[in-house]
Amino acid sequence: MERRLLIVFALTFLVIIAFQPLLKKYFPQTATPPAQTQQAQNPNQTQNSNQPTTTGNVAVAQTQSGAPASGASKQANAEAETVVENDFYRVTFTNRGAQVKSWILKKFDDDKGQPLDLVHHAAAEKYGYPLSLFTYDETLRNKLNSLLYVDSAPGTLKAPGDLTFEYSDQDVMVRKTFHFDQTYVIQVVTSVVSKGSQVEALPMWPAGFGDQITPASYASSKIEYQYNGNVERLAVKKVIGGATLQGPFNWIGVTDQYFGAIFIPQDPQSVVAVTLHNTIDVPKDPQKPQDTTKADVLGVAVGNPKGPSDERMYVGPKSLQVVESIPVPGIRGAEPDLRSLVNFGFFQIIARPLFVWLKWTYDHVVHNWGWAIALQTLIINLALLPLRISSMKSALKMQKIQPQMNSIKDKYKKYTMRDPRKAEMNQEIAALMKQEGVSPAGGCLPLLIQMPFLFAYYGMLGAALDLRHAHWLWVPDLSSPDPWHILPIAVIVTMLFTQRMTPQAGMDPQQQKMMNLMMPVMLGIMSWSLAAGLTLYWSEGSLIGIVQQYVMNKTKLGREMREMALKRARKKEK
Repeated sequence: MERRLLIVFALTFLVIIAFQPLLKKYFPQTATPPAQTQQAQNPNQTQNSNQPTTTGNVAVAQTQSGAPASGASKQANAEAETVVENDFYRVTFTNRGAQVKSWILKKFDDDKGQPLDLVHHAAAEKYGYPLSLFTYDETLRNKLNSLLYVDSAPGTLKAPGDLTFEYSDQDVMVRKTFHFDQTYVIQVVTSVVSKGSQVEALPMWPAGFGDQITPASYASSKIEYQYNGNVERLAVKKVIGGATLQGPFNWIGVTDQYFGAIFIPQDPQSVVAVTLHNTIDVPKDPQKPQDTTKADVLGVAVGNPKGPSDERMYVGPKSLQVVESIPVPGIRGAEPDLRSLVNFGFFQIIARPLFVWLKWTYDHVVHNWGWAIALQTLIINLALLPLRISSMKSALKMQKIQPQMNSIKDKYKKYTMRDPRKAEMNQEIAALMKQEGVSPAGGCLPLLIQMPFLFAYYGMLGAALDLRHAHWLWVPDLSSPDPWHILPIAVIVTMLFTQRMTPQAGMDPQQQKMMNLMMPVMLGIMSWSLAAGLTLYWSEGSLIGIVQQYVMNKTKLGREMREMALKRARKKEK
């Protein structure tokens, strides 16, 4: 049987070989459709074309099909510019490198009152302009970003619309296509083919923002990204230049305190990011440009490492109202938009409602951010008044029994901590506190309840873009330090009054004098360079605290405590 099977297989093989010329002559093979061939050669293209896009007008397939044939030459003869405008921005492209020279946000101004240009020109001249391309091959990178591309629409382009840049020679073919609509978002599709093979060339925002003018503003830069419910924020010190971050990312970009350049890939799974970290010399004080220091500028390049890059890009303010309107598909376990860009801090669950309330106060009550902060601070302090009164009462009662507690401690001080009789000391102290109605947690618990609100308010004001360049009385910008330092001085003065008004019967008078001076001075130094909006909140809260302490001192318990403190001071003087 085995021999017969081998003979059958051999005869069948010979028949197939013998009939090949007849099959080719009388039954020619059907040609493979061009579309199928292209998909077979570019599997990444098929995957990307299935991803949802903002407009549907720009696709990766167009980038491939529109590329010039190999060996053909396509390049411009001279440098030209294209200006793209909508209600929110005015972007100036140059065909040299097919990159952005200026990105002006029409609804925001700079420190000189002019429309804000988000391109940091000093850093861009050294490290690259927005929407230039990043490759690990520095020679190729320099070439791609210095070529003269053919521009599809030189002059002025009103959004919505498309803009395409193309270049080709014997070695490389490059195509960049941008789509603009009526929002802060643009769509970016790029493709680079070198010697017949796709090259990893990632669109980038390479070097900081134009609103950074002080060392502190550079220090606020971060690389931020999100995948589903996880958000990471890499501070300047943690960003390594040239490091590759592997996806997936729902969005990733570079930010400073108030603005961001965020890439939103169409396919979060097939994307990588390269972090960029460089330094430039900047003035320590804008008024004294000759005195400079080193500042860090961050950037990021994002795209598909295996083929054409297809992504949306948000360049604009970290305004809660705006970023909540930018959809980010594919996010699970979190809100499907860019709201995570606005970082209210650890207590954001409290800070976000506080900001919504503050904005409502500004929109409907006072129409001034300074007075809105003042009104909200008053209401918050009144709401927390019962807790503060409880804490102050507990502290006063604790000070009242402090001499008795010290007597009990003196009685047991000859025993070591391991001696069982130390437990008797704790029992006597607990009995004394129970007799006088003093709770050991009575003073701490109300403060612990207040602290999240205080930290949340600080976080909220620090992230509130609306305070940028907001005027109030003598303060021209509530997001910057008080130019006359009146508010930090008010913090010092109000703290001095509060310390002097607070009776501290259990404290040594000399130690009390030192603390009464040191604490206000330390807090004043801390608040000296804080944003004026924060020091307004702080100084007003301290002023309200003085009023509360004055009322408490008028009570029977308060008068008794002050008498005890004076008696102790006279005793020390003798």
